[in-house]
Amino acid sequence: MIKTPEQKFKERIRNYKKKCQQIMEISKNIRYVGVINEYGRTLTGIIREGVKPLLKSHDVKNEFFIISTLMTLRKVTGKDLGKLDYVILKHEFVTILACQKDKETFYISLDSKERELEPIISAIRSVI
Repeated sequence: MIKTPEQKFKERIRNYKKKCQQIMEISKNIRYVGVINEYGRTLTGIIREGVKPLLKSHDVKNEFFIISTLMTLRKVTGKDLGKLDYVILKHEFVTILACQKDKETFYISLDSKERELEPIISAIRSVI
């Protein structure tokens, strides 16, 4: 049976949701895991139970647009600099990790008190 484009899209979203759940299990300091497309639209996302969002919904849209633009533009320099592995944005209250897979970006927010990022990043990259 041949799958329709809609069925393929829904299957891809289900797979991303599973990966987000696996990533969320890596550390209690992960606040949010989501997947955004190249235009900054949320495909799926999970916020840890009991965690209060720091951004309002319109600010989240802007944040995702900025990250998706950054990740898309970094692809242009990939031929000269090499493929982008991941991006870390360190803020006072949170650390943002952005990892690209094809045209989608995994956006992971961690409590800034998390100091040992390398084991978490390695575990996240193995899931993605």
